Amino acid sequence: MSANANKVTIVGTGPAGLTAAIYAARAGLEPVVYAGLQHGGQLTTTTEIENFPGFAHGVMGPALMTEMSAQAERVGAKIVYEEVTTTDLSVRPFKLQIGDKTVLTETLIIATGATAKTLGLPREAQLMGKGISTCATCDGFFYKGKKVAVVGGGDTAMEEANYLAKLCSEVILIHRRPQFKASKIMLERAQKNPKIKFLVPYGVECALEGPTGVNGIRVKNLDTGKEEDIALDGLFMAIGHSPNSKPFAKFMDLDDHGYVKIHDFTRTKVPGVFAAGDIADPHFRQAITAAGMGCQAAIQAQRYLEELEG
Repeated sequence: MSANANKVTIVGTGPAGLTAAIYAARAGLEPVVYAGLQHGGQLTTTTEIENFPGFAHGVMGPALMTEMSAQAERVGAKIVYEEVTTTDLSVRPFKLQIGDKTVLTETLIIATGATAKTLGLPREAQLMGKGISTCATCDGFFYKGKKVAVVGGGDTAMEEANYLAKLCSEVILIHRRPQFKASKIMLERAQKNPKIKFLVPYGVECALEGPTGVNGIRVKNLDTGKEEDIALDGLFMAIGHSPNSKPFAKFMDLDDHGYVKIHDFTRTKVPGVFAAGDIADPHFRQAITAAGMGCQAAIQAQRYLEELEG
């Protein structure tokens, strides 16, 4: 192994990356973690998290990521607040480009996550977690017995609408076209749910604000141009995610949406490169599943290095 190379380099500091860092550091592998543009990942844009084990009264998303970062550093991980822009994974040690310098590493854990697509509404970022959400499984509980809207026309939108219908008094599913990308079975399931009302062809113009956050939305009929206000408590955007796989795409097998394909838990097609969390998981996208994959990736990286050393 190269004396100038990191034993383990982790790209991404969401639950997957930081859990991998904790396990790798405790194994004495001196991991270096590159935080990228969004240190802490998607959880830094959420408010209270009630489904992460160990917090009886919930925990704020940014606070959880701050604690995980501190834990990783305390056990020996080094967190660098820079972005990996390109990589060369054709030979080992692998090369990572960070600004104007090249970093070598014997193993790589990709934990760059995926970014939820949003509508780009006015004050959208400020209202995220205050009535606007991109995850029904994460935030649906806070809207129990309330009226909400879901925007989207694919399977994810149908799934989110059906999930919310179990909790909420009414769900309005808004889509820009009368035709849906959702599979027939998912669409029919939503159409048969008495709590789900369809609003097509409509687009959301803006969120309406009350003292504590969203209290309605303004929608436009895309055929007539007529606008109307709808009173509700929450707006869920279910228009997909963009996996942050660009720096690695040349060397990875990706699915049709850009997610890294893995086998045998977190292994990629390149020996010594592992992927964990949302970057390789388009199905669950939960903090706890990402953390579990981070643990797996770190242990697999450790075993890979042990095999190299003989």
